[in-house]
Amino acid sequence: MTLYGVLDVGIAGVVLITLAMTHVTILSVTLYLHRAQAHRALDLHPALAHFFRFWLWLTTGMETKEWVAVHRRHHAKCETPDDPHSPQVLGLSRVLREGTELYMQAARDGETLTRYGRGTPDDWIERHLYSRFSVLGVILMLVIDLVLFGIHGPIVWAVQMLWIPLLAAGVINGLGHAVGYRNYEPKDASRNILPWGILIGGEELHNNHHAFPSSARLSSKWWEFDIGWMYLRFFKLLGLVHIRRLAPTPVVIPGRPRMDLDTLRIVIISRMHVFARYAKEVIGPVTHAELCRGTEDCRRLARRARKLLSSEGSRLDQQARHHLEQLLERHETLATVYLFRERLKEVWDRQALSQEALLNAMQEWCQQAEASGIQALERFSNNLKGYSVKAGVAG
Repeated sequence: MTLYGVLDVGIAGVVLITLAMTHVTILSVTLYLHRAQAHRALDLHPALAHFFRFWLWLTTGMETKEWVAVHRRHHAKCETPDDPHSPQVLGLSRVLREGTELYMQAARDGETLTRYGRGTPDDWIERHLYSRFSVLGVILMLVIDLVLFGIHGPIVWAVQMLWIPLLAAGVINGLGHAVGYRNYEPKDASRNILPWGILIGGEELHNNHHAFPSSARLSSKWWEFDIGWMYLRFFKLLGLVHIRRLAPTPVVIPGRPRMDLDTLRIVIISRMHVFARYAKEVIGPVTHAELCRGTEDCRRLARRARKLLSSEGSRLDQQARHHLEQLLERHETLATVYLFRERLKEVWDRQALSQEALLNAMQEWCQQAEASGIQALERFSNNLKGYSVKAGVAG
């Protein structure tokens, strides 16, 4: 062994191998901890699952139960004071600076572990090694890095130790709820940081994930790329992965005269798609028609109005609410389509009712939408009655 370790691959080689190892760590987090353990979106072959588990012990020292419990609590209490790491509550700078500390604080909460950590590994090796001696793994990784890379070993190890705290605890939990674009309007502030989820294993598509938390695939639009899903497809070909759940892919079957219980079920599980299509097919064209009558700067006005009309109301600040109220007062047609959107939300808020009562409420909504005299709203209602799910989405 030389001063530069048993590999002796030069600076460029050390950098490439370090990036490869950190990429495996990212995959371990997104495929094993996040999609498989926290959300049960897929099943991993025991050998592959244990490899990810062992690698995380070496490169992060994180325990499966703790990570899963903290993440599930984040979804259950998102953007509230009980959210372990919400930039909307704690401030973006604090989440970026103290992401690891916030995670550890939540992980030490026994109630969080008991309530949200169920179903995670509890075998002999978890109890006697991974959980009991979590620090031992990262020490062993330091020894391995020293042997492989010699004097560069401590630097490689430091990068490995910082990779998840910086990109996951900081970027995803912070920027993923502060900057970027939104395909869907869940009640939280989640955003897609980039349409190409490569560096962080697909987790950049954070808004898509919050819209459909139990989906194994995080990409939604045709132009989005989830590298984690690419790996899952590869592992599936090898028989190492079973996909349990994906986000619904609704299609419209034209010509259905009325909504039935089967269609209602599909509409309910496709809620995020329904509101995204409402924004595109109703609010968009109606806003353009209302605001672009002889106005030179209509595109900017229409874009701002559409955003206000399509946003989750609980997320609007006081100034945005004031602008929305002014917009609705001045334009009766916009007020009508906004009212129908809010009434559609109320149908979901009444899910505790019987299926028959929900069906009657949805049928009534469709009838009134078709009698509104607004063509875009009428077309949307007719399409809603024809909702179905694309076959083969779990392939």
